Amino acid sequence: MKKDKERIEDILEAIDRIERYFLKGREAFDADELIQIWMTHHIQTIGEAASRLSRELRDHHPDIPWSAIIGMRNILVHDYFGVDLEEVWSTVEKDIPQLKNEMTIILEEQAD
Repeated sequence: MKKDKERIEDILEAIDRIERYFLKGREAFDADELIQIWMTHHIQTIGEAASRLSRELRDHHPDIPWSAIIGMRNILVHDYFGVDLEEVWSTVEKDIPQLKNEMTIILEEQAD
């Protein structure tokens, strides 16, 4: 589906933007509120784009934790003042690389 392809591209673009500042390291993240906001915003974007993927696509890839991805977005949007920066960093460090790989594979499937 065309819209699914666009949403996957949105996710990959958000990941690329997160990676720009992830490369600066944990110290930069801890010290710079703008980097914290930047990463949080793009995690929200990933969750929003994931929520707009078709049920068919999500069902076709049950190994991807769609509920957790969308749920993280909801937590960040609705509890902004309670954002756990440890959780944000952990997501960026541990989950984003795997998600990038998975989205790249799905995007290649969409091209077929």
